[in-house]
Amino acid sequence: MKKPRVAKAAMVSAGAVLLASTAVAAAVPAGAAAAGCSVDYGVSSQWQGGFGANVTVTNLGEPVSSWALTWSYDAGQAVTQAWNATVTQSGAAVTARNVGYNGAITTNGTASFGFNGSWTGSNPAPTSFALNGVTCTGGTAPTTPNPRSTARLRTHRPSGTWSRCSP
Repeated sequence: MKKPRVAKAAMVSAGAVLLASTAVAAAVPAGAAAAGCSVDYGVSSQWQGGFGANVTVTNLGEPVSSWALTWSYDAGQAVTQAWNATVTQSGAAVTARNVGYNGAITTNGTASFGFNGSWTGSNPAPTSFALNGVTCTGGTAPTTPNPRSTARLRTHRPSGTWSRCSP
């Protein structure tokens, strides 16, 4: 018994739709997730040529197991001593990294550290911070995963559900 042409056309069309939906689904980054942070930066004391500052970063995105907070000083300030973070500076660029006991920050959790610094002329507060490379805006935004990631998507069930798979 021959199958009617209509049935073959329907099967070909269904296959094309499935293939097209697979391409669209694969184009969405597997690791796309909301990320965000807010920073409370405050000068706790200031004297001629020096200052103390306290920083609290709030993680508004997915939990992290380690962190690096970056910012820049526009007026030549320099970090001279820090606590509860390892702080390095290259020119105006400053990076504060967690120490062994405060690396994990849960969603809506905080990490705090402080430091002393020096200044000449003026001591304006930084205007922008980034947590693990994501600019802290006080809200969340979708992020794109590292394009060098070796993880890939593939369907593993006829239902068309997707899972993150190792290569």
